[in-house]
Amino acid sequence: METICLNQSGIRLPKCVATIGVFDGVHKGHQHLIGMVAEQARESGLSSVVVTFDRSPRQVLDPSFRPQLLTTLEEKQAILSQLGIDNLVVLPFTKELAALTAREFMQQILHEQLNADMLITGYDNRFGHNREEGFDDYVRYGQEMGMHVVRGDAELMEDGSQAVSSSVIRQLLLEGKVEQMPQCLTRYYQLSGKVMPGEHIGHQLGFPTANLELLCADKLIPAAGVYAVWTMIGKDQQKRAAMMNIGTRPTFEGKGQTLEVNILDFDDDLYGQRVDILFVQRLREERRFDSPEALVAQLQEDKKQVKDILR
Repeated sequence: METICLNQSGIRLPKCVATIGVFDGVHKGHQHLIGMVAEQARESGLSSVVVTFDRSPRQVLDPSFRPQLLTTLEEKQAILSQLGIDNLVVLPFTKELAALTAREFMQQILHEQLNADMLITGYDNRFGHNREEGFDDYVRYGQEMGMHVVRGDAELMEDGSQAVSSSVIRQLLLEGKVEQMPQCLTRYYQLSGKVMPGEHIGHQLGFPTANLELLCADKLIPAAGVYAVWTMIGKDQQKRAAMMNIGTRPTFEGKGQTLEVNILDFDDDLYGQRVDILFVQRLREERRFDSPEALVAQLQEDKKQVKDILR
């Protein structure tokens, strides 16, 4: 898959089948849509193109907005590269781009630069200035440009209650329901951070922890609590079992939120290194213990549970 940053005019790609969206999370519904694009492109002998943005459009339209990202652009690229797409086109989202109507966007970007022969939209996707136009409008504009426009269908949650969506996934994570991520994302939810100096409280308790600072401050952090997680250190893709605490360390009168991970049976120096966290299951809520000894007893139980879950 080739990644193209479309920040200049004059580019014109070979004729293609395209889709467009933020694709935050690249979840099961997105994967279904992108699969349709790849299949249709193969059948038509055309290239396949996914069009996305370099940031959340709402960040440009509302500077005070802080997104709760499910995937960074780097993560999104890595996931999309495994889905059989020929080209990922990244559009810098600007106020000028936001001002384009749907017709102008289709004409100037999809038709004139990307040479889209077919556009496959998500079942609820709307684009263009203020998202004022809808699917019937896209079909009409496409006909004027010689572009076939079709709409994908929704992918439902396993219980059939609702469509898989980025907003549903965010809510599940904010409730700590990380065990539902494989059915929504087809993978574990991931956070990545750099190991920073901490207060060494975990080491004093016999459970040394790596104190993480997120590489992307806008990534969504799951609900406070203790989790069974897999970790990967630096470029080493070996998965190591660990337990992670998200919270304020109330037993020690902590104030700010911390992300601390105790990698089981591991005691190397990790300062300055990148650690990737894959969330498997939430064990319990964070709570205040009457004494450090009581906390240690609970951590021993947590460790046993983590080993059972990740064995």
